Amino acid sequence: MQTEKIVVLDRDGVINLDSDNYIKSADEWIPIEGSIEAIAKLKEAGYLVAIATNQSGIGRGYFSEDILAEMHQKFRDLLSEKTDMDIDLITYCPHQPGEGCDCRKPEPGLLNQISEQLGLGLENCWMVGDSLKDLQLALTHRMQPVLVRTGKGSSTEINSELPAGTVVFDDLSTAVKHMLQ
Repeated sequence: MQTEKIVVLDRDGVINLDSDNYIKSADEWIPIEGSIEAIAKLKEAGYLVAIATNQSGIGRGYFSEDILAEMHQKFRDLLSEKTDMDIDLITYCPHQPGEGCDCRKPEPGLLNQISEQLGLGLENCWMVGDSLKDLQLALTHRMQPVLVRTGKGSSTEINSELPAGTVVFDDLSTAVKHMLQ
């Protein structure tokens, strides 16, 4: 499988503001300052951009897959205001913890979906997240783990032993500037 320039992003806490009460509607889906512009820069630099996100709020009955689609459409609409290119793929796990699926991070299922659907290997590509699960997921495909301090990232940095080789940035915008150097 061919490896391309690809960046895989977590969603909540990386692209948009996170909430311990879950993001349950498109109105609650609010981008972090500079995140949409950062994704546009990646796209314009020739990167494929995919999202891998746990969305257990579906399994818990807090919102439906239709509501999730509305959130993602809002994201796509905001991105289209910055660039004429779309996100390449959004994958999500709707399951609650303990359901035994292979797609709930840090299990590799979401990255397997991305690799298969895009027809690409992910080794040495970037995986950006704000939690230890995101960083652990990166290791399942030998990706470069990137922690951002937005969302739960600052707490993750302080309270977790980060995987070897993890690089840390204040936010997605700063991480993308580094990637594009």
